[in-house]
Amino acid sequence: MVRVAAPRAFRRDTLGGMPELFDYKPHPHVEKRKETGPPKVSAAAATIHGQGRIGRFNAKVGLKITLVVGTMWAAYIFTLITLISAPTAFKSGAPLIIVGWIAQTFLQLVLLPIIIVGQNIQAAAADARSQATYDDASAVLEEAKQIQVHLLAQDAAIQKILSSLAATKPR
Repeated sequence: MVRVAAPRAFRRDTLGGMPELFDYKPHPHVEKRKETGPPKVSAAAATIHGQGRIGRFNAKVGLKITLVVGTMWAAYIFTLITLISAPTAFKSGAPLIIVGWIAQTFLQLVLLPIIIVGQNIQAAAADARSQATYDDASAVLEEAKQIQVHLLAQDAAIQKILSSLAATKPR
């Protein structure tokens, strides 16, 4: 295996060899990505609520409530709570009270946690896709680095062949 340092751009070999046309310059994002890694929930929370103590507190409380309310157990409990007032609403016989109970009590209390559960499932799938894309991009970057090393090794081998041909050519 031949290891060659990155050549200087457009330098021509004095023996009549091939020009070295490539000067590898890593993109600045590569180092930044190595330092930061993929985006995190904590960074998003800081962006939304701020980085101060109050912002961190608000993010923590909001996340905790979402984690508790966004479960099917909360949906079951809320269903039981709404059923407590159901007999009274239906016994009234008034369409406005029945529609109000369905819309304002049952749907809001029961559907809220179910919607959060669905959003959590979708978010988990999106996070998995995002991580897979991040991992794929990292792998492609490493493959591209290997291709650059391979090309540099080929350049060195071609340069060696050209030098030997130049040395054996009658003058």
